[in-house]
Amino acid sequence: MAKSTNSASREIMSGFKLNWMNLRDADSGKVLWQGTEDLSLPGVEHEARVPKKILRCRAVSREINFSSEEQMNRFRLEQRVLFKDKCLEEWFFEFGFVIPQSTNTWQSLIEAAPESEMLPASVLNGNVVIETKFFDDALLVSTSRVRIYYV
Repeated sequence: MAKSTNSASREIMSGFKLNWMNLRDADSGKVLWQGTEDLSLPGVEHEARVPKKILRCRAVSREINFSSEEQMNRFRLEQRVLFKDKCLEEWFFEFGFVIPQSTNTWQSLIEAAPESEMLPASVLNGNVVIETKFFDDALLVSTSRVRIYYV
């Protein structure tokens, strides 16, 4: 008998953990921010304090390390950058197949908006939320929200 969508999502999420994440200047490779909080957990608004110099980067490399007890056939993320609840940007990332009972590291490149379109850190500070939807193919596993403070 097939599992219900809610049951399948809960099963995947119960065995999923975001172990750590870092953000690097893609040009220099220098780590600008890192954290070990499980930012994938739904139902709470997480917070991240990120150095404002990250806004001057041409591109940012994001590295996440995650563990999964369950197999996922097509693990992917959809992220929306919300400024005062208005979507400024949307990003789509695909990892692919996840082996059950595995720990994986995934690096993605995020290119900055043109400098003329960038808002200053003082305006963005505390007003930006990154909403991340975690999927296994079309199955929504979890939605998390992280409020960004630029320090």
